[in-house]
Amino acid sequence: MIPVATIQGEPCCPPLAEFPLGADDAETLARSLKALADPARLRILSLIAAADDGEICVCELPGPLGLTQPTVSHHLKVLVESGFLSRSKRGTWAYFRLVPGSLDAVTRPLAEPVLV
Repeated sequence: MIPVATIQGEPCCPPLAEFPLGADDAETLARSLKALADPARLRILSLIAAADDGEICVCELPGPLGLTQPTVSHHLKVLVESGFLSRSKRGTWAYFRLVPGSLDAVTRPLAEPVLV
């Protein structure tokens, strides 16, 4: 049996060096990589990961990114729907944090084998 990781409840894949990707695993991994394949989204993940308390208010993102609020909101929506970020609402503001293990589920299949 092939070990399986998950992204947003969907199966993902074991390291490529251990097992060849099946069609479903390739589709799942490709969707996740597509969500990450944008410089603004990678910067958003980096800003959130570097935040002191591990989360950031949506209001803090347009300035450092040099993007408008609607564009930032679009990128955040993609990252939430892809399972990389969680969103919590406090008053009129939304706060975002990384979903634990979500990036591991993408990087694990791409990791090179460790030679012993």
